[in-house]
Amino acid sequence: MTATLPERPAAAAASPRAVPPARRRTRRTPLTWYRGGGLANLLFVLPMVFVFFFFSWSPIVQSVLMSLQKTNLIVSEWVGLDNYIAVITDPQLGRAVINTVYFAVLALLFGFPLPLFMAVLMSEVRRGKGLYSALAYLPVVIPPVVAVLLWKFFYSADPSGVFNTVLGWFGIPPQPWISSAVQAMPSLVLEATWAAAGGSIIIYLAALLSVPPELYDAAEVDGAGIWRKVWHVTLPQLRGILFIMLILQVIATAQVFLEPFLFTGGGPAGATKTILLYIYDKAFRNSLGGDYGEATAVSVLLAIVLAILSWLYFKLTNRWSTQ
Repeated sequence: MTATLPERPAAAAASPRAVPPARRRTRRTPLTWYRGGGLANLLFVLPMVFVFFFFSWSPIVQSVLMSLQKTNLIVSEWVGLDNYIAVITDPQLGRAVINTVYFAVLALLFGFPLPLFMAVLMSEVRRGKGLYSALAYLPVVIPPVVAVLLWKFFYSADPSGVFNTVLGWFGIPPQPWISSAVQAMPSLVLEATWAAAGGSIIIYLAALLSVPPELYDAAEVDGAGIWRKVWHVTLPQLRGILFIMLILQVIATAQVFLEPFLFTGGGPAGATKTILLYIYDKAFRNSLGGDYGEATAVSVLLAIVLAILSWLYFKLTNRWSTQ
């Protein structure tokens, strides 16, 4: 005699799963905000917001207001857009813009690829990598004013100058360096590249650590040499940091001031007078103070141009840096 098991109820007949009731949205009122700790959070954040506004946004607002005034910080007169019209029509500003663009182009051509090349070369070194990193970063540790004065001594136009003495070993005649209107700007770029390359090298060395070693191993299996590995592996992996470093260098070169101020003072014949040096001359051209309104107007124009350039740059490179 065979026992018959009872049949299970059909799936369709199974009781439906209980649906949790929808959560009611709590209506935000000042009382619920207070009970939720909103007032305590606001009191905690308020000092930091005040400090940030006072030291960051307040000077910006004051600069915009000052650019609309004719002032020497003692007597002020509201002139509206007259300061902007005066500086835009000033031919010296055009010369300063051309000199700044020339400096930026030279700095990008020589100062941008050199740190990357040095970082890749140092990453291939098996021994003494820490020593080479310290030596590469050493120029950044030297105070900028000291470095400029030291290079100014090296750039002596006398045949007994340091650089001219080295050139004499190879039969090259002495060069005028910063005394020449033609050679002054490349000489400034050479010193600026030497002074700033160390920081970029350290950043690139840190970024190279994030490149997966398997990619290099696969490239070696395919028979790729060091330059093909750099071109097909290293550069694509560092694309994002390269774009960031490029825009930072563009902004830094557009605001160059220390080198032309200490090396040549804008000379010879205005060949190294940059935008920031033009602003400095506008503000401090005499002992009683210059026209701070026009100087601030140029500063505001420079900030607007750099902001628009940065926005366009990130807009155009956003997709390329993430592919």
